[in-house]
Amino acid sequence: MIAEILNVFLHVDQNLMFLTQSYGAVVYGLLFLVIFFETGLVITPFLPGDSLIFAAGALSGAGLLNVFLLFVLLSIAAILGDTLNYWVGNSVGARVFTEKSRFFKKEYLNMTEKYYHEHGGKTIIFARYIPIIRTFAPFVAGIGNMKYSRFLWFNIFGGITWVAVWVFGGYFFGSIPFVKAHFSLFTLLIIIVSLLPFPIEMIAKELRKRRKSLRKINYQL
Repeated sequence: MIAEILNVFLHVDQNLMFLTQSYGAVVYGLLFLVIFFETGLVITPFLPGDSLIFAAGALSGAGLLNVFLLFVLLSIAAILGDTLNYWVGNSVGARVFTEKSRFFKKEYLNMTEKYYHEHGGKTIIFARYIPIIRTFAPFVAGIGNMKYSRFLWFNIFGGITWVAVWVFGGYFFGSIPFVKAHFSLFTLLIIIVSLLPFPIEMIAKELRKRRKSLRKINYQL
């Protein structure tokens, strides 16, 4: 299964081109479903996201797909996916986290609610660019009872910008001969870049914590 998943990521350009040439407009529906499931179901975080959108953008740059139709459809898929995930998490949280539960304690739910009240917005946006985590972030936001109107705003903003980055990135850069010749390497690079926001945020958080500690020490002195 791992080998098959890696094959999808490494050869997503070849697979998508074959599907586009074989089935034409049906590919739009397939892309919509893949992005919707990748963002909307916690059981399918392994589906391709960034790399698939980039590859679709590259094909649109080659004239095989319509880039603006892709942008609109995949943005809707990403927004609807997170919306579904949110409401599933919201339902699960209310049913599973109880005072009597051994593993899903009420205090854990309270901690989650506090976190998403303070950092929910940026979490929803940053998570878009991190494979697997973007699938779980809206689910946990629902569990943490993040206010839906607030979640929806960040969901829409994050979904549109995420799709725009990769689909137009593929459109403008995917047709460059060097990129086409080394597309598998660029796919890996996309995955690596997608993982960067998390360690960057952790490092920034640690630096803020150290600065705060230094200010406290200087104040005491």
